[in-house]
Amino acid sequence: MKRLDHFRNIGIMAHVDAGKTTVTERMLYYTGLTHKLGSVDQGNTVMDSDPQEEKRGITISSAAITTYWQLDASKYQVNIIDTPGHVDFTAEVERSLRVLDGAVAVFCARSGVQPQSETVWQQANRYNVPRIIMINKMDRQGADFRRVVNEIREVLHANAVPVQIPVGAEDDFAGVIDLVTMKAYIWSGDDGKSYNVTDIPAYLLAEATQARTNLLEELSLCNESIFDNYTNAPESVSAEAIYTALRTATLQMQVIPVLAGAAYRNRGVQPLLDAVVRYLPAPVDMPQIQAVDPETEEQVSLKVSEESTFAALAFKILSDDYAGKLTLVRVYSGTLRAGDTVWNSRTSKHVRISRLMRIMSDKYETVDAISAGDIGAVVGLKDVRTGDTLSDPAQPVLLEKIRFPEPMIGYAIEAKVAKDVTKLSEALSKLVEEDPTLSVSVDEASGQTILKGMGELHLEVVLEKLAMNYHVDITKGQPQIAYKEVFTKAIQHKEVYSKQNGGAGHYAAIVFELSPREDGLPGLEFVNEITGGAIPREFIPSVKKGFEEAMKTGALAGYPVQSMRVRLLDGNIHMTDSHALDFEHAAIMGFRQAASKAAPRLLEPVMSVEVTLPEEHTGAITGDLNRRRGLIKGMEMKANAQYIKAEAPLSGLFGYINTLRTLSSGRAAASVTFQDYQLVPVNMTSKVLAG
Repeated sequence: MKRLDHFRNIGIMAHVDAGKTTVTERMLYYTGLTHKLGSVDQGNTVMDSDPQEEKRGITISSAAITTYWQLDASKYQVNIIDTPGHVDFTAEVERSLRVLDGAVAVFCARSGVQPQSETVWQQANRYNVPRIIMINKMDRQGADFRRVVNEIREVLHANAVPVQIPVGAEDDFAGVIDLVTMKAYIWSGDDGKSYNVTDIPAYLLAEATQARTNLLEELSLCNESIFDNYTNAPESVSAEAIYTALRTATLQMQVIPVLAGAAYRNRGVQPLLDAVVRYLPAPVDMPQIQAVDPETEEQVSLKVSEESTFAALAFKILSDDYAGKLTLVRVYSGTLRAGDTVWNSRTSKHVRISRLMRIMSDKYETVDAISAGDIGAVVGLKDVRTGDTLSDPAQPVLLEKIRFPEPMIGYAIEAKVAKDVTKLSEALSKLVEEDPTLSVSVDEASGQTILKGMGELHLEVVLEKLAMNYHVDITKGQPQIAYKEVFTKAIQHKEVYSKQNGGAGHYAAIVFELSPREDGLPGLEFVNEITGGAIPREFIPSVKKGFEEAMKTGALAGYPVQSMRVRLLDGNIHMTDSHALDFEHAAIMGFRQAASKAAPRLLEPVMSVEVTLPEEHTGAITGDLNRRRGLIKGMEMKANAQYIKAEAPLSGLFGYINTLRTLSSGRAAASVTFQDYQLVPVNMTSKVLAG
């Protein structure tokens, strides 16, 4: 039997180019799983095995791998997921954080907190994922450990507390000082395997002593034992007591330990592995898993144990040339064995498990079972999708699903060659199954196939996959923005749906008020104000369902309605001719009549833009942003570079990265992340509708 307290399921998350993949590669090297140092620049990393990732030098799809780390005579199994940093692939972070117990957040020592850093941080907050921080690239020009710690505290409102401080910076970065043991770790040699544990250099002793005092003060606020020892004799607080207090505080997210390193220079990674084992949770450290009984809809608590009732979540679908279709699962309770039959929550069907595998990035090894707390892959499941719960047929349960952002941008696409039409349809079906942020629809007016994704890069990668993996060449149209609609005034309407066909008839009448939502939240706010049974209770859900269906097509240009409020005020029925479906039809027809009178307006996706550039190009780049309807929100100097924060509509940002490179002679870089939906200016609405 495996010891659940010796498991660690962790994700590596960060802004693009902070060094996540390099950190992961070094972890694999020092744990002995790999025997050479992979490089993102050379395209030979274990985790970025996709040709697209090797070509672009970024992580596109989250990759999972299992390795082992020895600490204090104990061996720990560490399941690592390296997640993308580019905003277009943020869904990969979302699904990974849903099934992980802990995370390592990587920040660049020069750039600090960047837009996607904030995005992944908020995602981790949403899933209550305990984390530790590594401030990477301490060898870079402009590296500043203390500035980045302060930035994390101020921008992310996180209680980031250093457990290490760096020895030197930039070209002089040599190692770290461990504030728990008060020893210096100094690296020598190119591969970073050997390092010396020495006394703290005299010139850093005062700074290290002060930093340790700060650490103990923070721990004293959340640990009574540390408080008692610290107030009586601070020098007597043992390393073991600090480790225990730090672990407890990290699991409760009261403190987030901060470490330093330079993964590319092979410095600081072994202490990071120690910190993963010491501070991040094992599956048994997490709260009881909450599920729902599908029959009674009551809450069910699952115990994290190999002997418990089986329950797992499918969090990713992969297609492998050799293994076929793979479903990645996180087992929360019980044990999944080859030959078992499980229940699928979405289809309510039984599924037989034929083969199980352990994931080794792009390689797999067959195993007999996957137990509670572990992550693995099931081979050949046909009708299982991301977010499906797999559980014991005798005691079926529903686990919390994974929420994905909506696609922002689309292209009309078609196969260049007529004979590839069927092949294109099959390929798109597989890609959508693997990537929940892709959607494919057919425009009713034009008959065109519309492929939607999170951004230009996302769709570019998908189109290249169609060409390289599925051998389908595509013709694409102009980009299409995912506009939405919203109402700006309240309107009351009465709708009567009546049909007579000689036999049984159809009748439903409703009176409702259609208006904007006061809370501004997306979706339908449905308020039933029927009194006296004017409409029987069993018909009310059909009215609501009709409005939900009607929201998919707005009154201005057929875009989905972002949010609305419906008050159902009155109505009546026919004693023999009224059916539930009649009230659904009445709601849809009533919406179509009332929507155009409720002053509908267009909403457009607005992006947060952060540009890093040499100061001499500031004028040209701010001028270009203004031409794109951008609004400059702030400018500051940081690490010898000018930072511009702005917001701009997505419609004005097509081709922006290429223009930015041209204006700055290739020296500027930008991050573009989704911010929110905002009203399209009245003078622009006619142009959008004409388009």
